[in-house]
Amino acid sequence: MRPGERIGGLVQSLSEHLVNNVEERMLEGARRDFLQNGFTKLPFLVPDRVKSSVADEIEDLVAEHGVRRGMSFKETGGTPRLMRNVRHREISEHGDVIPQVYGSTDLLGALGRVAGEPVLTCPYEPERYVITELEQSGDTHGWHWDDYSFALVWVVACPPAEHGGFVQCVPRTYWNKEDPQLHRQFIAQPIHSFELRPGDLYLMRTDTTLHRVYPLTRGRRLIINMGYASRADLHKQISHETMDGLWNGSRTDQAEQTA
Repeated sequence: MRPGERIGGLVQSLSEHLVNNVEERMLEGARRDFLQNGFTKLPFLVPDRVKSSVADEIEDLVAEHGVRRGMSFKETGGTPRLMRNVRHREISEHGDVIPQVYGSTDLLGALGRVAGEPVLTCPYEPERYVITELEQSGDTHGWHWDDYSFALVWVVACPPAEHGGFVQCVPRTYWNKEDPQLHRQFIAQPIHSFELRPGDLYLMRTDTTLHRVYPLTRGRRLIINMGYASRADLHKQISHETMDGLWNGSRTDQAEQTA
């Protein structure tokens, strides 16, 4: 089978699964959780065949193109980012499955029914999809908001909760990049925590839900974050300081800098 035929078959199997196996009651239950917590698990949304193909591609990409990062940002109160990642550019150039799945109209339709409004491809390409890997003790994606409204996260690897790597979030919060006031956010709203397992997917309202990955103490956490926009995002003036700073430079760039 040619690569294009294989990818087409995977996208078709995703569409057929969404039509034949994902019931409206499942989406309605997820929507209630999403509206309440800014977070909901959606492991039922994608068939195992597609999950496996996406996971294999992620493993290949992080092995070939992953770049180690360590930094913090004043726009999120100095919270740390300690991880390895693969940027949108490398995924688009070297990946086959991920770009096609990201733009699936049937997937977007299902996400929109959970979100309660249209879910759109992100107009800013670097935020469409990014792979992140936490691999060392202390690795974390610290407290932050995202520039765009929605993120669908595919979990490839994650340790048990006692070793960290689970998601924490504070819904119904507002990001002031000049003065984020994280501690005030924690006092005003409860922090919700969610354990994850390999094969999970979750949808988060990322522009109004302060969130982080609890620091790793053991094991490995590997995910791809697929970012999506709301209609309102298309009419906002959005800056991208943290995104551009975090994902700046490739593995080749880093090798050249240390040569």
